[in-house]
Amino acid sequence: MSSTTGLGAFLRTRRSRLRPEDVALPDYGGRRRVRGLRREETAQLAGVSVDYYTRMEQGRVPNPSTAVLDALARALRLDEDETRHLHRLAQPGPPARRTPPPPSDRRQVRPMLRRLLEELRDIPAVVMGRRMDVLAWNAAACALLGDYAALEPAERNIARITFLDPASRELFADWSACARENVAYLRLEAGRHPDDLQLAALVGELSLKSEEFCHWWAEHPVQDKTSGTKRFRHPVVGELELTYETLRAADDPGQALITYAATPGTPSHDALHMLLAWAAPPAATAPPGAAGGDRAVPDDSHPASGTQARTRVRRPAPRRR
Repeated sequence: MSSTTGLGAFLRTRRSRLRPEDVALPDYGGRRRVRGLRREETAQLAGVSVDYYTRMEQGRVPNPSTAVLDALARALRLDEDETRHLHRLAQPGPPARRTPPPPSDRRQVRPMLRRLLEELRDIPAVVMGRRMDVLAWNAAACALLGDYAALEPAERNIARITFLDPASRELFADWSACARENVAYLRLEAGRHPDDLQLAALVGELSLKSEEFCHWWAEHPVQDKTSGTKRFRHPVVGELELTYETLRAADDPGQALITYAATPGTPSHDALHMLLAWAAPPAATAPPGAAGGDRAVPDDSHPASGTQARTRVRRPAPRRR
């Protein structure tokens, strides 16, 4: 995505969502030729000339100052994620070489993230790459979200599954909100890495195969993936309301550990434990007189591995496309 083209589109979508009364400007009535604020009104709020703002939207201001960008952010009521995105689009770094990354690009999960994943036995968790690729997961995540091992590695992508797998519309109680969050995160990453060929290919594929993705992408939403609440309609245990948290290493934000947990004492907490117990492999029977009695035996000795093959989860896996 060109930074200059992206800047103009971003500014237009942000002024189109505001009305004069939202920013304490008089509305003199009559039919407005554009939805939202006019360029003149936006320039007035930011304290710049109409010509300068127009040239910014057209990508003809090579290096606007930080002060001007901050003034525009305030005028357009941008949040923190949107403000950072505006600065990246308007003040891009030196262009990167447009060469395909090596096949192993970011596929090796950080050792500490893998260790945390292995320790989280009762909490569904996945490791996500910056293009929303699922790099690793635990058995609890398979019980909740489906068996990623049933997919080819290239198909293990959260956004791809959300938009192209019909089962995701049944699993997420508010599918539209989840899908829009995915679009907003990919938009954020596109601003951070405008020369990422793999990300551009993913966006192109989803734009061709999903009208909803194409429509929301054109709205230029921007939102980082941090924390929040998701509601599920699971085919085994029914309604679940889980809080998700996204953990990143400060020195390597390209990989994130995403966990899903229920509030103790709630029906969702009980339902999640019921789901994990239902999905657990059968216990091994200890020989008579053996110490310790029965204990659970996992199907795979490395349940957090991206190559896990079975978790005894009976609900359909994400469909291949």
